[in-house]
Amino acid sequence: MNEQLDLTSLKILEKQLEYESMMNKKFHQYATYCEDPQLKSICYEGAQRHGQNFKSLLSYLTLY
Repeated sequence: MNEQLDLTSLKILEKQLEYESMMNKKFHQYATYCEDPQLKSICYEGAQRHGQNFKSLLSYLTLY
């Protein structure tokens, strides 16, 4: 793509990347605290989802 993102869009993406990274780390941490296997699994799934979201946003930036 030859289009460029404006500064506002870049700031929004930056904040969202920070959020996804933080939530990925938090869910991983929560999973280590959990003793219940089902809850632990849910936390790992949440971490995986936020990790995927982070990668998707990052790949979006490579288009520009």
